[in-house]
Amino acid sequence: MAKAKTTKNNAPKITIDGKEYLIDELSETAKQQIANLRVADAELAKLNNQRAMIQAARTFYAQQLSAELNK
Repeated sequence: MAKAKTTKNNAPKITIDGKEYLIDELSETAKQQIANLRVADAELAKLNNQRAMIQAARTFYAQQLSAELNK
C-alpha cells in the first residue's frame, strides 16, 4: 500500500507497491487519490473499532441472557 516518509532534504516521499515517489512530483490526480486512500483507511479503522465495540456489547448481552435463563 502507501506509506509516506520524509527524505534527508525534507522532501516528502511515499512508497507505493515497493516504489518510492517524491510527493511534490506527483500529479494532482495522484495526490488526490493518495488523500482518498488516507480517508478510506481512516474510515476503515473507525469501522473496525466500532465493530469491536459492538462485538463486546453483544458478548455481554449474551452473557447476561445466559445468566438470566440459568436462574
